[in-house]
Amino acid sequence: MVGAGGCFDLLHAGHLSVLEQARQLGDALIVCINSDESIRRLKGTSRPAVGEQERATLLAALDCVDGVLVFTEDTPEQVLTELRPDIWVKGGDYAGRRLPEANLVESWGGEVVTVPYLDGHSTTTRIDQLTQRAGTR
Repeated sequence: MVGAGGCFDLLHAGHLSVLEQARQLGDALIVCINSDESIRRLKGTSRPAVGEQERATLLAALDCVDGVLVFTEDTPEQVLTELRPDIWVKGGDYAGRRLPEANLVESWGGEVVTVPYLDGHSTTTRIDQLTQRAGTR
């Protein structure tokens, strides 16, 4: 089983690309998403743009996703301990960095994989662009 994690705020083509690549690595894909409170702590009080229930519903509707879990901590260690995926996937924006959860995943023989990032697709950039457009109207 494959796990993938992140905020997945304002679901976009970059997210879909990561999830489709992750699903190709195993027989099932479980997506672990940060709760609204976790995102606020990590990204500031103006985030998330989309609440956790809606994000979970949208992700679960994707053909490549077999299940969605919401975690309340800032990092997914607790949910990973329960899930114990064979492969843990993050997008290429994490390439070249050792993830904090890597030791945990490797402790049960799991593997941490980063998949290529789809350039030009960033939730933060998209929100900034929308805010700028709204300010010029």
